[in-house]
Formats: sequence, C-alpha cells, structure tokens
Amino acid sequence: MASPLILLTPVTALAMGFPGVRAEFGTEFLWAALAGAVIAPAAGFVVALATHRRRARGRFTVMGAVSAVPLLYMWVFGVLLAECPDGHGC
Repeated sequence: MASPLILLTPVTALAMGFPGVRAEFGTEFLWAALAGAVIAPAAGFVVALATHRRRARGRFTVMGAVSAVPLLYMWVFGVLLAECPDGHGC
C-alpha cells in the first residue's frame, strides 16, 4: 500500500522546493516502490502456492492486480503517450 507514496515522494519533494532529495534519493525510492509493488505480491503468491492456501493465493492475485494498475498507467501515459517537446519530431 505504501508503494504509490514511496514512488511519489521524490516528485513531491521537488514540488515543495527540495530538488536535492529527488536528485539524491529518486532512484532508491523508485526501486523501493517497484519492489513493494512487484516483488511482494509475487513472493506471497509463490509461498501461498507452495503451502496450498487457496484463499491466500486469491488475495495475492488481487494484490498483484491492484499494484499493477498504477504501474501500467505510468508506463502508458509516461512512456508510450508522452508528449514531445516543441520542435522535436517523435
């Protein structure tokens, strides 16, 4: 649940006038957010699968799907549909 907050912390720090936070810790916050959004549901699903817990598998499946939605939006709108600066032909 904290992954979106961790992911937005460098952007918030930049907007509040602390560019050093983004420059120094931006990559670490990015990897922490991605690890929390991707690795945690996958590891939980694998453990639930190995211990034959159906309800836990369902919960981790939902957790992975919910975590994937913000990442998918960031990928689509931030990378695929990003606007080009004026004068650049994308």
